[in-house]
Amino acid sequence: MDIQIELTAIGGTDGLRVAPCAPGDPGAGQIRVRHDGIGVNFIDIYQRTGLYRLPLPAVLGVEGAGVVEAVGPDADGLRIGDRIVYAGLTGGYAASRLLPAWRAVPLPDAIDSDIAAASFLRGLTAHMLLTRTHTVGAGSTILVHAAAGGLGATLTAWAKQRGATVIGTAGTPQKAQTAREAGIDHVIIGRDADIVAEVRALTDGRGVDFAIDGIGGTMLARTLGCVRRFGTVASIGQAAGPIPPLDVEDLGPLRSLTLARPSVMAYAADPDTYRAAALDVIRAMEGGIAPTIGRRYGLADAARAQADLEAGATTGSLLLVP
Repeated sequence: MDIQIELTAIGGTDGLRVAPCAPGDPGAGQIRVRHDGIGVNFIDIYQRTGLYRLPLPAVLGVEGAGVVEAVGPDADGLRIGDRIVYAGLTGGYAASRLLPAWRAVPLPDAIDSDIAAASFLRGLTAHMLLTRTHTVGAGSTILVHAAAGGLGATLTAWAKQRGATVIGTAGTPQKAQTAREAGIDHVIIGRDADIVAEVRALTDGRGVDFAIDGIGGTMLARTLGCVRRFGTVASIGQAAGPIPPLDVEDLGPLRSLTLARPSVMAYAADPDTYRAAALDVIRAMEGGIAPTIGRRYGLADAARAQADLEAGATTGSLLLVP
């Protein structure tokens, strides 16, 4: 008998319970994967708190890596024993799960399952942001909030590889040091820092080309002030809480900004986009672009992992181990 973590009520982590479950039998076009590791992401928290609604009870978790344990009819190209990684579909907080075969991405021997499980969704998010939302390349200057986190580290490494200059924010000197060790160019420290003034000083008054804001709350309005005319702001989350309404005049015409609200789940829902992006993410992982695993938890401790992530008490990526 396996276990899974079920969300039984919207709200706090007390709505998560450990429940026994039997391994499922894959249907047509499906596989069953036995997890080696499961990534923990803010989208899991947004679903738990009701920002993104799911029918209850629900099993959270949208990425993982492991070994193919059973193969259904028409699941072409996959065999029992294959190592795979996936992202973009809830149901991951479980020892094993059923998965559409097209979402299973083969893992090269050089990539550890734990690293893949804690990195793949962030890799897809970085790919979406740096190639689709705003094309980042040589000469670009970007702003990345929460630079010491798993996504921040991935964005920093990938943007640097593409020739960009990266400015990041970090809540504490310790997190700033983590970001520096990941190769960031400049770090603005402190939740109450005047990020607009500091970004302007670092860019000779121009502002950045592209800013990525997963903080939300009142931070998004401040982020707009960090971007040059005709630059782009991506709002990808709200870890600090709901975002107050913005006036269209906050974007232009004076600032002439583009505001995007891209979803990696939507990005990963298109099979062609998913497969192409996955290949790039795997190549990036092989080249060393992957965040460190900040902390590992047993699957039964998923509630504690979410609480630590929500409190900002972690760096790097978080991993659940069945």
